[in-house]
Amino acid sequence: MGYKEVYQLWKDYPELNADLRAELETMTDEGEIEDRFYQDLEFGTGGMRGKIGAGINRMNVYIVAKATYGLGKYLLGADPKNAEKGVAIAFDSRNKSAEFAQTAARVLASMGVQAYLFESLRPTPVLSFTVRHVGAAGGIVITASHNPKEYNGYKVYGPDGGQMVSPAADELVAEIEKIDNYFDIPLANMQTAVEDGMIQIIGREVDDAYAAAVENVVKANPGSDLKVIYTPIHGSGNVPVRRVLDDLGYKNVTVVAEQEQPDGSFPTVSYPNPEERSVFNIAMEMPEARDVDIIIGTDPDCDRVGVVGRNAEGEFVVFTGNQTGALLVDYFLKTRTGLPDNKVVIKTIVTSELGGIVAKSHGAEVVDVLTGFKYIGEHMTEYEATGEKTFAFGYEESYGYLAGNYARDKDAVLASALVCEMADYYKKQGMTLYDALEGLYQKFGYFIEGIQSMTLEGIEGKKQIANIMEKFRANHFNTFADEKLVTYNDYQSKESLDLAGGEKSAIDLPKSNVLKFVFNENSWYALRPSGTEPKLKVYYSVTGRSRESAEEKMEILRKAVNEIIEA
Repeated sequence: MGYKEVYQLWKDYPELNADLRAELETMTDEGEIEDRFYQDLEFGTGGMRGKIGAGINRMNVYIVAKATYGLGKYLLGADPKNAEKGVAIAFDSRNKSAEFAQTAARVLASMGVQAYLFESLRPTPVLSFTVRHVGAAGGIVITASHNPKEYNGYKVYGPDGGQMVSPAADELVAEIEKIDNYFDIPLANMQTAVEDGMIQIIGREVDDAYAAAVENVVKANPGSDLKVIYTPIHGSGNVPVRRVLDDLGYKNVTVVAEQEQPDGSFPTVSYPNPEERSVFNIAMEMPEARDVDIIIGTDPDCDRVGVVGRNAEGEFVVFTGNQTGALLVDYFLKTRTGLPDNKVVIKTIVTSELGGIVAKSHGAEVVDVLTGFKYIGEHMTEYEATGEKTFAFGYEESYGYLAGNYARDKDAVLASALVCEMADYYKKQGMTLYDALEGLYQKFGYFIEGIQSMTLEGIEGKKQIANIMEKFRANHFNTFADEKLVTYNDYQSKESLDLAGGEKSAIDLPKSNVLKFVFNENSWYALRPSGTEPKLKVYYSVTGRSRESAEEKMEILRKAVNEIIEA
């Protein structure tokens, strides 16, 4: 069925949601109609994300109902006991999040599957914890993480509290694809389902258990004089982050008032992403910022945290995810001396090698996984089951960090507390986080990283991304500056080519459309189409004996990559 036919089916449905109908009635642009109806919204590395609105390629109640019905079918087919174990559901501050969460709960209740629905917004890591805490068969989070305000999303979790991975994820997608009619999915009455107990509203008891679990990983600092400014960026982190920091002894925490309240329109930022320096502008201009030690900010679903410190000149510096990750790895491993010899640090393939080198210096094994924290969670569950290795720390360059075994997703509540603990530790030694980072650079070399994101929307955008990826498969360069290409990794074909010996070897990771070009001296670049946004991302990492030499190399590398992109 073509997009025009699907579009007409939606228009002809007499009980179509009033807001969605109003959208369709005012829609005249043929290109927009095609984009909304030419394909189903796809599951990617973070589940399903899309712009809110009418259409099968948008986030709306019908798409949520379809995905949830498929999840219910998958769970009941896997084990009828899953009906009783149920599904935990959380949502963040984004527009329509509460409505989508209720829709998911109502679908499950209509299928006889117990739903545990949070009373109000909660961070994604709280959901991961909750699945494990209540012994649920799975979980759902309604969030688009750090995407722009026009977006919302849907993430599915397995019984271990981690985002669902293959083969389970493939089986789930197959169940969803069996559903032809978006409009025939049964929905239980919300009030009746709550009264009957099929939808159980949860909140405080889980919050208390979660806070205790986080605080069991982080060291308390009663009487700390660390001065912190915190922004939740209109998201779900405000209450849990402030609670945990207060419990641990950090009493000098000032919240950015303009960004404190949940608001899916994100009125003070263009992009609610702590990777963007601009989200910290208000914080850096506050009177309290004159003598603040650090500024921290969490994204809407509070699984990512950004950190701002001061350099040697006293100027604010926004740390990259790689920098914060390396600092945390170093700090955590040198202060948790009770960790066993089989400790492991897990990072993604597009994360800088600095953290891995630091981890190895502390006697930890380093494991690389594909992009997506679900792969870190998958290894954690495996280690927990076998006991062969002990998870110590996991992180990715996109500001996601986790320690402890209480959850299976990155946690900005925990990471905020660890960053404060680390900053307090160095402050007592007369050092800043920037000083500590410089210490790592002087010891291990200067690592400079960067990300280039190209937004390419719609049908033509998908074609452009595919063409660029094929360009690099056919035409990559073998040298830049004084560095030579030593390894070419194609994660789609799952082959690694050793340029020195000409030998190919298998990559023992799931298939993924990622290319990585590794040069000597730990420099590399990688290309990856985003699984959650219409973007092609290019990751860069170079090393040098000094900051200046590394920056020069970075400029040369970027230029060489973009010449191929633009050719």
